[in-house]
Amino acid sequence: MLLRKYACAFMLSRYTCNMESPRDKIDFDRSQVKKAVHALLAYIKSSSSSLKLLENDGQAISLLLTLWTIPKKEQNIRIPLPHGLRTESGDVCLFTRDEPKMTSEQTVRFYKKLLKVRGIQNAIEVIPFNMLKTEYKPFEAKRKLLGNFDLFLSDARIRRRLPSHIGKHFYERKKVPLSVDLESKHLARDMERLIHGTTLTVSNKGSCCMVRVAHSSMTADEMVENVMTALSTISAKLATSGKNIKIIHLKSQTSVALPIYTSDLSHLALVEEARKEARLTKGAQKRKRENKNTEVSKLITKETEEEKDGEEEEISQLVPFETPTKKPKWEIISKKGLKKAPKPAAGKVLKKIIKDTKLTKKIQRSQHVI
Repeated sequence: MLLRKYACAFMLSRYTCNMESPRDKIDFDRSQVKKAVHALLAYIKSSSSSLKLLENDGQAISLLLTLWTIPKKEQNIRIPLPHGLRTESGDVCLFTRDEPKMTSEQTVRFYKKLLKVRGIQNAIEVIPFNMLKTEYKPFEAKRKLLGNFDLFLSDARIRRRLPSHIGKHFYERKKVPLSVDLESKHLARDMERLIHGTTLTVSNKGSCCMVRVAHSSMTADEMVENVMTALSTISAKLATSGKNIKIIHLKSQTSVALPIYTSDLSHLALVEEARKEARLTKGAQKRKRENKNTEVSKLITKETEEEKDGEEEEISQLVPFETPTKKPKWEIISKKGLKKAPKPAAGKVLKKIIKDTKLTKKIQRSQHVI
């Protein structure tokens, strides 16, 4: 009933207040967010099924974003929050590189000491890369590791080597390890932002995405501050800018989604203009590629023709002129006149062979007669 009253009030206020500016950055209504937060808290307290969840850090409060268009590329937006989502004893896992000349146990002790010296108070489980490859190689071990921790961090030096060892379930559950530079001078600040903040994954497979921004154990003011900080960060860092945001809801794990922002039709016109520009740009690029391919094909045809002409010229130059190998018969000139050229010796031998053959045949005939 409370949530229904809030929804009706939101629809009325939508037409009485202007919640957006003509710029890409969106001006969100803080009073509207405050009303949604109070409605959610009242619903959670009145719900008997949420008593068990309240004992375990409360229910997660999340923002549900719906976009006008599906993004072309996936984007991860890190959102620092003024009030952390995790306590000092939160479940955080850190994947580190293997230190030279150290065993896995020695590497764990080395990095735990490093975190303590740098002033990091959160309880962080350290897993060296070699331990991840050996002890967590089976499928069941990876699933158990995924369920034991809420946040995963990775040493920036081994970030590119992790995907083939952690498996696809980390990506499906949106628990991809966040990269952190363990050699940074501001390690405590960077770790605190990652642990107490949150990450929004904008998928390129759909128009909706969700991010956790608070929990029901917080006060109403803390929840409002976290929601407003997350909204401003998302509108500033979203690749498609604030034009692409259609509607934003605030919800808990068991409640319905309460709208806290909705864009008017002016944003739809801007999106259509962006689509037209994209189509024109795509058409221009296509024509440019076609012209380039045509020029290349013409150039190739011209080169092949020139090569053929050159080959024909080379062939004609390589064919030798026919020169006489023997002198004509009546070539020798003397005082008495033309002399007959001497016959080759091969002719004499041939005549002798023919003569001997005839003589042999005669002898054979004579013997036959006798």
